[in-house]
Amino acid sequence: MIPANLIQQAEEYVDSGAFFADLAAMVSYPTESTKPQRRVAVKAYLDEVLAPALTDLGCSVTEHPNPCAAGGPFLVGTRVESPSLPTLLCYGHADVVDGHAGRWSGDRDPWTLTADGDRWYGRGSADNKGQHLINLAALRLLLVQQGSLGFNLIFLFETGEEVGSPGLAEFAAAHREALWADVLIASDGPRLDAATPTLFLGSRGGVDILLDVDLRPNTYHSGNWGGVLRNPATTLAGAIASCVDGHGRIGVPSLLPPELPDAVREALADVTIANSPGDPAPDEGWGDTGLTAAERLYGWNTLEVLSLGSADIDNPVNAIPGRARALLQLRYVAGTDVSEAEKAIAEHLAAHGYPMVGVSVLSHFPASRTALDDPWVRWAKGSLEQVTGRPVAVLPNIGGSLPNFVFTDILGLPTLWLPHSYPGCLQHAPDEHLLATIAREGIVLASALFHALGNPSADRPLPARRPA
Repeated sequence: MIPANLIQQAEEYVDSGAFFADLAAMVSYPTESTKPQRRVAVKAYLDEVLAPALTDLGCSVTEHPNPCAAGGPFLVGTRVESPSLPTLLCYGHADVVDGHAGRWSGDRDPWTLTADGDRWYGRGSADNKGQHLINLAALRLLLVQQGSLGFNLIFLFETGEEVGSPGLAEFAAAHREALWADVLIASDGPRLDAATPTLFLGSRGGVDILLDVDLRPNTYHSGNWGGVLRNPATTLAGAIASCVDGHGRIGVPSLLPPELPDAVREALADVTIANSPGDPAPDEGWGDTGLTAAERLYGWNTLEVLSLGSADIDNPVNAIPGRARALLQLRYVAGTDVSEAEKAIAEHLAAHGYPMVGVSVLSHFPASRTALDDPWVRWAKGSLEQVTGRPVAVLPNIGGSLPNFVFTDILGLPTLWLPHSYPGCLQHAPDEHLLATIAREGIVLASALFHALGNPSADRPLPARRPA
């Protein structure tokens, strides 16, 4: 059981304003990975914030170049207490998305943390600086409390998660020995809702698909040629509808999972989504109505139209356009084979009378998850519920994407994600914010989980360790 004084110290760190001050210093670094000119800020954040934080934990710290020229460096902190102890791998990302300066309400500056009631506004406050600060602080509190962690620690920071984690998979493959651990515990993404402590075990993958109907270089008068010339926009609308209909149902069988596993169905049986104030209400009749909303979001695939265009919708002319394009995105769960997605969609469209539609896969982000019956999942859920006194939601994966496959597929680790944000935090938009109440509870949860890892007991033993 986590000591009462450790809980008190964790809560006092937030209540005293120390957490806010530390997060404000982090947010002040404009670490936008979408802008090459921000690499100086990213480097400063590693050198001036993260490296000292890891050093304070007794870690040896090394910075590694990215094997991918498009990506930024990696920072690794390592603390070895004893080869006989379990090894924990933590992860966070130092980069943020575009700050959207000038678009925040109340003339807020994205690089200045500002409080408005329970909401702390600032770019990176929720994604991911506030989340990795919680974990760093919880580790520091445990170290001060005990004089040791009771486990070995590896903390990996990347600097390009918001641009697809370039080079992370290659880096992990080349440094398997240095990153060897028994389990990953990390924090990113949202909880189920603002009020529910949550564990998730992986993420859906994503495939971006371009549909391009390029029929002719010129436009032609719709009165003189309407009914004679094929309209690319009309063709594209029909092609999309054959892939995903007007009610969100996927029409290409190979883009669907082979099944909804019983373990996933059972885990999601009591999960309610859109449960926080301000959340949009799920639309009735959208998607596979044979599944619950939670099953559709966390256990199934969706094909979304992200953009659709032809000619100039704001200034139309009486002409048949020559070209129309759309970007679709398949969000898919582990177990779906997407290796032939481009071919499958092209063959599907040809069979439905649309051979003139070009199909290109632009990018692909793998799906992955740790098994729901993994012993580490039971251990973590029990440890967290011991301190919360209420149920912890366990999701097979989040609906979005994270580089979880690097840890499951390349490093072979069970992955436990303990998020400290919520779905309405606006993490990629103006007005991104962290809820102070979640931060306060989050540091208690993280402290409890790390304490349980370093202090196994008869009623909460650790799962069997991985062979070296």
